[in-house]
Amino acid sequence: MPASIGIALPPRLKRATDALRAALRATLDLALPPLCPACREPVEGRGLCPACWSKLSFITRPYCERLGIPFVYDPGPGILSMEAIADPPAYHRARAAVRFDDISRALVHALKYSDRLDLAPMMGRWISHAGRELLAEADALVPVPLHWRRLWARRFNQSAMLAAAVSAQSGVPIAGDALKRVKPTAQQVGLSRSERAQNVQGAFRVPEEGKAAVAGRRLIVIDDVLTSGATVDACARALLRAGAANVDVLIFARVADPGRTSI
Repeated sequence: MPASIGIALPPRLKRATDALRAALRATLDLALPPLCPACREPVEGRGLCPACWSKLSFITRPYCERLGIPFVYDPGPGILSMEAIADPPAYHRARAAVRFDDISRALVHALKYSDRLDLAPMMGRWISHAGRELLAEADALVPVPLHWRRLWARRFNQSAMLAAAVSAQSGVPIAGDALKRVKPTAQQVGLSRSERAQNVQGAFRVPEEGKAAVAGRRLIVIDDVLTSGATVDACARALLRAGAANVDVLIFARVADPGRTSI
């Protein structure tokens, strides 16, 4: 398993661990019905129950062509939001699959904190659909990296799991070594927009071994949630400084109102 996705294990130990995990999951599936990851109600198969599915808010046009923020009405093709005009990001375009709300928050938290890695393929399919135009032009995907200490504690990088799912859907390869988080940062939860930007300043760097995967290439940064955009903007700046031809962003869920920082 690449270091960007999880902690590497010796092949024999990994096979044994995977077999044990599969056996335990099969036993649990027989003993307990699968539950909706959002409301914890029993469901047939895996995924959302019908009630939660109906509440999920997918982002479709009209939206800001730069930031992907949904518009209340259609202002016409190519119109940018006030946020994109007043404070343009380093990246070229951002797209998100769904709005960040109670249902999408539950999915992100289940993947991130409850080891629901089985949700990544479903979430990756939705991201791939939202970003199909960007993916058609991309050379590689770059998951937002975790600092090694947080990766060690969590055991996997949720952004890398989503990137793997998007890669499987789109065929666009992952440049797993293109970007490193070189500075441990505080959680962004509860920080203001300016505090978030300050928190991630200087946190990302393209290492020497990653420069060949970056220079002259069209890249897509993959992450789970976008609020202010500070993290993906810092990633884009690092990639562009290393010579990337273009950087776009694909997210599972985004806060529709950038002024909200409640996650």
